Amino acid sequence: MKLVTYRDGRVPRVGVQLSDGVHDAGFAGDMVALIERWQEVRDSVTSHAAASPAIAGAVLLAPLRPRSLRDFLTFEGHLKNAMANLGRPIAPEWYRTPAYYKGMPDTVIGPDEEIPWPSYTEKLDHELELAIVIGKRGKDVEREHALEHVFGYTIWNDMSARDVQSEELPIGMGPAKAKDWDGSNVLGPCIVTADEVDGRNLQLSVRINGETWGGDTTAHMHHRIEDLIAYASQAQTLYPGEVLGSGTTTGGSGVEQDRWLKPGDVIEMEADGIGILRNRVGRPGGV
Repeated sequence: MKLVTYRDGRVPRVGVQLSDGVHDAGFAGDMVALIERWQEVRDSVTSHAAASPAIAGAVLLAPLRPRSLRDFLTFEGHLKNAMANLGRPIAPEWYRTPAYYKGMPDTVIGPDEEIPWPSYTEKLDHELELAIVIGKRGKDVEREHALEHVFGYTIWNDMSARDVQSEELPIGMGPAKAKDWDGSNVLGPCIVTADEVDGRNLQLSVRINGETWGGDTTAHMHHRIEDLIAYASQAQTLYPGEVLGSGTTTGGSGVEQDRWLKPGDVIEMEADGIGILRNRVGRPGGV
């Protein structure tokens, strides 16, 4: 099932994306509340959406405001390409540890929203990722049971200020303003439930102004989805509505090719079974 958050001139609502458009889900809460109660309300959501007409003029928003954002680094091809252009070696620890940084949920925007260009960067970059949405509470989750905790998947465009990142990373505390500004994390266009797609073997691609810049399949993730969930849940409870990022696919960013976004560029990220996340880049200093 494809679940969305939409607006049709009123307050945001949860909907179901069907072949003829968006149908209301008949649910009073937001997407995180729906995920928490999914086993209880799934049948009623399915029947209500099927019986309701498509909503004319529905505008898709980010499918959810995550409880948290954890972004990993799992594609060796991306890491090799990016580090070569940044003039840094690959840390051997990467092969053993699925490390992550934490993003800020309030920075999330959705499909067709303009991506703000912060005034402090001259090298703005996109990052093509798969987002794993947690659907079941768990702590110290064993790897063999990890996929039971996945509610579904969406696309994540994790924007980066590369010149700022080059200054921050040597300090050893991870990215800060290289990743954090209003609109720096883009999710969408929908959440596809885990019973409909296999997140371990999804093809992803990114186009800039219609030109394909790169992409990969999640089958090439060095650290698998199960590894990410098991690692993040060590001694810490994961809750429904939290989001884990796959990290950037091979070819999924401009830094790998020394190519940079320009104001007005249209970014289209596509994932099999999920759809297309499309956004236009704003002008420098627009934040």
